[in-house]
Amino acid sequence: MNSAKLYVGNLSYDTSEASIRTAFEAHGEVASVNLITDRDSGRPKGFGFVEMGSADEAQKAKGALDGTQMDGRALKVDVAKELVPRAPRSGGGYGGGFGGGGDNYSGGNRW
Repeated sequence: MNSAKLYVGNLSYDTSEASIRTAFEAHGEVASVNLITDRDSGRPKGFGFVEMGSADEAQKAKGALDGTQMDGRALKVDVAKELVPRAPRSGGGYGGGFGGGGDNYSGGNRW
């Protein structure tokens, strides 16, 4: 493991960044805590990321905290995977059957 970033899942919606930081600081320096929220509602999604000061500290925190209870939930702590950019989605909009092609939904008046 050469990453200091950890994924933290199965979080209670009541868990705060401060409580996550406190739990992880017991195992090393915490560089950042980022709990993920829904972009529309702003409500927590139940997971986040913790960046530790070093890969060794991240490994210690993972070993110590994975499966432990916080706010009534068993934490899932693992090494964060590298974000892989998604391929652009094709289609979208009103393609494929509604206008633009030679189908029955486009063109002039057929009635």
